[in-house]
Amino acid sequence: MPLKLKSEMPDIPKTATWYNGEVTKNELIGTKPILVQFWSVSCDLCKQAMPKVNKLCEEFKDTLSTLSVHMPRSNKDQDIEEVKKTADKLGITQPIFIDNDHHLTDAFKNEYVPTYYIFDKDGKLYHVQTGDSGIRLLRRRIKRILWEQEK
Repeated sequence: MPLKLKSEMPDIPKTATWYNGEVTKNELIGTKPILVQFWSVSCDLCKQAMPKVNKLCEEFKDTLSTLSVHMPRSNKDQDIEEVKKTADKLGITQPIFIDNDHHLTDAFKNEYVPTYYIFDKDGKLYHVQTGDSGIRLLRRRIKRILWEQEK
């Protein structure tokens, strides 16, 4: 069962491999809404969506914190050098939590890639979106949460 709306953002385990920097939950919460995206090197939908996701992250870079989570779907997906090479090829610049042990995946109760979670600045789940249901919907949700938090 996936996280329910208004659930608190799970803690980010300290024991993990990171790429493009490292962040903690405390660093993410408090100032801006947060986008957490789950993807995998073996996911064609993830690869197709990534240019749009990167553009979205760039568009909101001053008003949105982002975290990328690599969720391996098989033993083959656990090759850290392949994850780094694919991340570079896909242009992912945000911190990537390489979740080979599924600690964060399990904490989020996440089953699918790509999946996008939007948390408000206080770390409460605002929106979840799975699959290729469109970046436009994700953009609208981000704009809405930014508008709501400005009030």
